[in-house]
Amino acid sequence: MSELDDFLAWVGSRLRDAESALHDGDAAPRLAIWSRREPVTVLGAWSSAGGQEEVRALFTELAKGFSDCTSYTYEIVAADVIGDMAYTVGYEHTQASVNGEPRTYSLRATQIYRREDAEWRVAHRHADTVADRGG
Repeated sequence: MSELDDFLAWVGSRLRDAESALHDGDAAPRLAIWSRREPVTVLGAWSSAGGQEEVRALFTELAKGFSDCTSYTYEIVAADVIGDMAYTVGYEHTQASVNGEPRTYSLRATQIYRREDAEWRVAHRHADTVADRGG
């Protein structure tokens, strides 16, 4: 397998599992795959953060509002690995309860990753809501 294939396998397993867990109310798996080095940043659909402390607090708070995740998929539009850096661009499709209300929504998401101690870690996330595929 190529480096890109290995990376996409990680995205389709560890990242997917971490996102599903977050949308089921558990921030720990997402926190486990995030970078331990600065800078780390989130420009999120609902909230933004910069730095380890703010990012950890954001994910912990987000998880409190999510429950009953029945589906999470990351539809990759583009991805690449360049040395110890990588990125993904795509659509996240989620079905979960948000503050107790069942919701189905899609986000456009771009993430930047860096390899740290032979593991991929997320260093930046940008996501926004999208009403339809044309948006």
